[in-house]
Amino acid sequence: MTKTPTQISKRIDDDSFEIVLPTFDIRSLISDLRRFTRFFVGVFIVTFALILVPIATKTPQYTATSQVMLDPRTMNTMPSQDVLSGLPSDTTTIDTEVQVLQSTALAERVVDSLHLELDPEFNPYLGGTKYFGLVKTKPISQEGLSPIAKQRLHEAIVNNVKSRVFVSRLALTRIINISYTAKSPQKATRIANEWARLYLSQQLEAKFEATKEANNWLNSRLGELKVQVEAAETALQQYKIANNLINATGDNTIGQQQITTLDQQLATVKVDQAEADARLAVAKRQLASGSAGDDVGEALNSPVVGDLRSKRAAVSQSLADLQSRYGPLHPDVVKAKRQMADIDQQIDAEIKRIISNLEAQAQIQRQRTASLQSSVGQARGQLIGNNQAMVKLNELQRNADAVSTLYQSYLDRFKQTSAQQGIDRTDARIVSNATLPGGPSSPNIPLGVAFAFLCATGLATVLVFLRRAFDSGLTTGRDVETLLGQPYLAGVSDLASTLDKSTKTTPVAYVVDKPLSVFSEGFRNLRASLIYSRLGEEVKVIAVTSSLPGEGKTTTSMCLARTMAMSGQSVVLLDCDLRRRSINRMIGKEVTAGLLEVLAGTATLDEVLLADDVTNVKFLPLAESTYTPRDVFGSPLMDDLLATLRSRFDVIILDTAPVLPVVDTRILCRKADVVAMLVRWRKTPRKAVQNSLGLLTDVGAQVSGVVLTQINVKEQSKYGYGDSGYYYKEYKKYYTQ
Repeated sequence: MTKTPTQISKRIDDDSFEIVLPTFDIRSLISDLRRFTRFFVGVFIVTFALILVPIATKTPQYTATSQVMLDPRTMNTMPSQDVLSGLPSDTTTIDTEVQVLQSTALAERVVDSLHLELDPEFNPYLGGTKYFGLVKTKPISQEGLSPIAKQRLHEAIVNNVKSRVFVSRLALTRIINISYTAKSPQKATRIANEWARLYLSQQLEAKFEATKEANNWLNSRLGELKVQVEAAETALQQYKIANNLINATGDNTIGQQQITTLDQQLATVKVDQAEADARLAVAKRQLASGSAGDDVGEALNSPVVGDLRSKRAAVSQSLADLQSRYGPLHPDVVKAKRQMADIDQQIDAEIKRIISNLEAQAQIQRQRTASLQSSVGQARGQLIGNNQAMVKLNELQRNADAVSTLYQSYLDRFKQTSAQQGIDRTDARIVSNATLPGGPSSPNIPLGVAFAFLCATGLATVLVFLRRAFDSGLTTGRDVETLLGQPYLAGVSDLASTLDKSTKTTPVAYVVDKPLSVFSEGFRNLRASLIYSRLGEEVKVIAVTSSLPGEGKTTTSMCLARTMAMSGQSVVLLDCDLRRRSINRMIGKEVTAGLLEVLAGTATLDEVLLADDVTNVKFLPLAESTYTPRDVFGSPLMDDLLATLRSRFDVIILDTAPVLPVVDTRILCRKADVVAMLVRWRKTPRKAVQNSLGLLTDVGAQVSGVVLTQINVKEQSKYGYGDSGYYYKEYKKYYTQ
């Protein structure tokens, strides 16, 4: 069958138990809580009392709170930094100061300042309590304690005081709350304020001590440095006098300055010489390559050459015109040619003069270069003699400068710290002093009640679900369909749960006497479910079985047979439990021959059939004294008997033995049209039912579904929201008990 999402469950199986975790459903939650109401209430009351009683009986405590703020602002009276720098305002620093406020050292200062070692609230030795393994019944003087015991007592007092302080940062601000809890509101206020005051005092003392130590160290260091400065300067001056280096200042001497100047001039002259040589070399290469010299760079820039070229161009144009008109021998043509030759000679002479000028300039630059090189060589010769002396001089100068600089820095710092010593201030300030608390901070009865209620409710709910998870029985039709995967045929009530305690009757008689009762209605439901369990096929042979003994098979078989008989069907009930013979006790008749005798052929069917005194049900019992170890139910004789009964009766009901302990039942169930598996309500282990269904399925039995028997209808109304039993209170008056 198809299951809805709410019918899906998770299982954890092993050889010993099975835990089923149902999907969450608010209606199932309410149902489980109703089912275990008394268990839930019991756990709730016990848990609620165990939590609330200690809270309610606790000695009242009062909490007072003072506030300090880390102040990053500083007074700008000094041009330098403090010896002990101010605290930054980052989160890490503030959290660190919170831990400092909770430190043992600060707690010791508070104890000493307020003499809390004399307060019985903090000193267990004075309070008559158990201490160091001894029980003190009255306050005893501490004079007799050993030094080790006194130290341990002091540590215990400090830890006691420290355990009552709570320091916290106010949100993301720089404000820190200091809360202290004590039995007296005045005491709590006094200690909270003293805690804040001593914290600021501790900061100031730390700065004062740091400044004092710095001044002492700086003073001693200055004396040492002063001697070193004097010695270094004396050595420097004596060395200058001895080596004639009076005008030398470190590495910069007069000789070095002269060489530097000459080197600069020499570099400039060399550049000029290179330029002159280059011009001359280019001009010579052009002449050597056949050039007339008119394309030499200097010639191109010469105004004389330019003027001559202009004249030559005019004469050349006139010569060309004359030759075209008169020919080469004309006097004017000859004259013009002489003018051009004269101009060419002038140009050549000017170019030679220019080349000669280039050679003269190059020679002058070479002479300047040689002169400067000679001067540099002489200066370097003079400088070489002083090089070794300058190395030592530089070393002495650096040493003197270093010692002097260090001495000056220490002197400046000493003056600053000396001036700062009188203006040190704390990095925090008190924002608010603690005031007397208006009421006790603990015990908080409303909060304690709420806490106890939540804990008790949570624990009771968890235990209810744990108990439900470990409950291996079946309680509702929904459990049958969800956990077993089988159709739910019907629920048979426990007759005692539907009647008054004074009513005396039996289920077999009651189903006839009260056919309209809720008890009888269960069997009518079972009859309808079985008859219509195989659509399109006639159901005549019904096997009634269970997993274990004591699940109501015989009672169910008898009541079902009578219910069917009262509806007009002819019914025969066979006792197929060879070991119990339970039908014999219910019909109250002596049985001398029965089913086994019919199968053995020693008696006929009509001879052994017994009639019900109230209905027309026929019984085929088992004789009291007969038993056979043979497999009678698997023989052809049993098949023939069932065929005969099919032809004579409308319904054949087989009251069988339990499936798990008796193998005969599995054989017999194969011959039935349908099998009804009985499960005792809340008693039969689910694992046993699953094993039984598996065995019947393996042999090919047609299991129609599961019947819950011996149901306490009043208790079932607390189970399974949506199951028919859940509404018992609403419909119970509909039946006639």
